[in-house]
Amino acid sequence: MAEGDEDLPRDAKIVKSLLKSMGVEDYEPRVIHQFLELWYRYVVDVLTDAQVYSEHAGKPAIDCDDVKLAIQSKVNSSFSQPPPREVLLELARNRNKAPLPKSIAGPGIPLPPEQDTLIKPNYQLAIPNKQSSQAVEEMEEDEEGGVDPNPSQEQKTDMSQHTPQRVAFSLTKRPK
Repeated sequence: MAEGDEDLPRDAKIVKSLLKSMGVEDYEPRVIHQFLELWYRYVVDVLTDAQVYSEHAGKPAIDCDDVKLAIQSKVNSSFSQPPPREVLLELARNRNKAPLPKSIAGPGIPLPPEQDTLIKPNYQLAIPNKQSSQAVEEMEEDEEGGVDPNPSQEQKTDMSQHTPQRVAFSLTKRPK
């Protein structure tokens, strides 16, 4: 035994030897205390249940059958058994009957259909255009002199540059 083992209680030495037999060499010292607490709590619960069963049966003391019944009751209520293999295989067959969604063809990483992704832009951009002092003077002259009924192409593009542009991306709801 290692140094300091002679100071440990018998139950702590048993927990330590169980850990060693399972190949656990490196652990914090409080792990032993946590296992002891779990162990004591479990034993108290089982013995309390066994006492209740013994009193219900009208016995003067707890016997082996009461303890076995208490342990079985604890196992049935605390631990769940996995379903049989046949049930799992049937569930897997039913799930695998449905085909996977088609992916978007293209270079790079294959993605699911666009309606199933969250990478679609959902914001609006306001792009302000800075007006030069010359453009402001021309606009003032246009306002004073009136509007030309047939503006040239150069004037049309110049006017469109003065208004801020809005770019919007639609927000579509995903089908459920």
